[in-house]
Amino acid sequence: MFTKTSLFLLSCCFISSLVLAEVSIEKKLVNQINSELDDSQKLLEKLVNINSGTMNFAGVRQVGQILKTQFDSIGFSTQWIDGSEFGRAGHLVATYESSVNPTAPKIMLIGHLDTVFAQDDEFQTVTDMGKNRLAGPGITDMKGGNVIMLAALQALHKLGLLEQLNIKVVMTGDEESSGRPLEKSKKALVDAAIWADIALGFEDADGDINTAVTARRGSVGWTLTSTGNAAHSSQIFTEAVGYGAIFELARILNEFREQLADTPLLSFNPGVIAGGTRLSDKGATIESFGKRNVVAQSAIVKGGLRAVSPEQLANTQAAMQYIVTQHLAKTDATLVFDEGYPPMQQIQGNVALLAMYSKVSVDLGYKPVSAVNPRNAGAADISFVADHVDMAIDGLGLMGTGGHTKDEVADMSTFAQNIEKTAVLLYRLSLLNK
Repeated sequence: MFTKTSLFLLSCCFISSLVLAEVSIEKKLVNQINSELDDSQKLLEKLVNINSGTMNFAGVRQVGQILKTQFDSIGFSTQWIDGSEFGRAGHLVATYESSVNPTAPKIMLIGHLDTVFAQDDEFQTVTDMGKNRLAGPGITDMKGGNVIMLAALQALHKLGLLEQLNIKVVMTGDEESSGRPLEKSKKALVDAAIWADIALGFEDADGDINTAVTARRGSVGWTLTSTGNAAHSSQIFTEAVGYGAIFELARILNEFREQLADTPLLSFNPGVIAGGTRLSDKGATIESFGKRNVVAQSAIVKGGLRAVSPEQLANTQAAMQYIVTQHLAKTDATLVFDEGYPPMQQIQGNVALLAMYSKVSVDLGYKPVSAVNPRNAGAADISFVADHVDMAIDGLGLMGTGGHTKDEVADMSTFAQNIEKTAVLLYRLSLLNK
């Protein structure tokens, strides 16, 4: 692995990178990128105009096939991993291993093929909004990021620099709605991360060209159910009837808020709730029946929990479970946590890699790049990768606004910038072990 020298080399590299790297080569990379920029944008628009909502398997595969052909053309070995075992379309994996620089760092690039927009959604195609802005489903999240990484690799290939790199690209088909079990749906990511030394993610992060992600909070779902004695409402709070399921649920949620809401970088949200005499939980929806004059027999709430570290997650889950056990009279309750995304912890390697990326940005004439507040960075596929590599950053993709909504708009002025930054960063990383 890269651990023995990585931190020292990176701490030196972002200071002396222009001594190590030939400035003329980097200028040639920038010129090459800009000469192909129109073609890169045409590819982006083509991909955005193909619906690839997570459950539109045909659309996800079509986007994957187009990108597979692109990677094949620059010498990558590509593989489509079928997703039938985890109920999704599948993933694209593309690998390039150097025969002339085998000791170069092993770098993993992460993208995803799917979007949140279903096949029957009204938002389906690219629209030119003027002022260097394009609207389109998934244009920033994250088809723009996919094309940015590809265009950077194409420029390196064109100048004969790709052969100095060891690269593995993983573009998943289920980032927006993960297949289950996660052990199978995330296996391609984990396998690539075990191979790699460094991971770069091409999400759009907080939409700011001058930030990147060194830490992400993990995300898990939870379901809380409570039960009570059904009876005429005139008997509530009596020794025989007790408090009912809804009061028990309200007690628990309020205790969650009072005891945990001020924990730094922790959030938990009850997103949907129902209660009454009868409940029917249908997954995405919950049906309930009850009467004003009947004590609720059952209640349910579903929510999400985000934590910045495994320790914070474990401590919070334990605290929530203890709160649940302190039942009101004649009630009961159960709290269940789902599988979820682990946290991407901020480690020294991530900070060093961000510093190198920021130095690249400044050397190219752009602004420095700082770390995103983890509270402003949602969960992403890199969370399954970060624990297996020496250093990782995310948020190198196409910037914009309105992600996951019908107002998703890309700031195309960031397109060329982040292609250039990615290409130069990869070039400088190829020099580390020389």
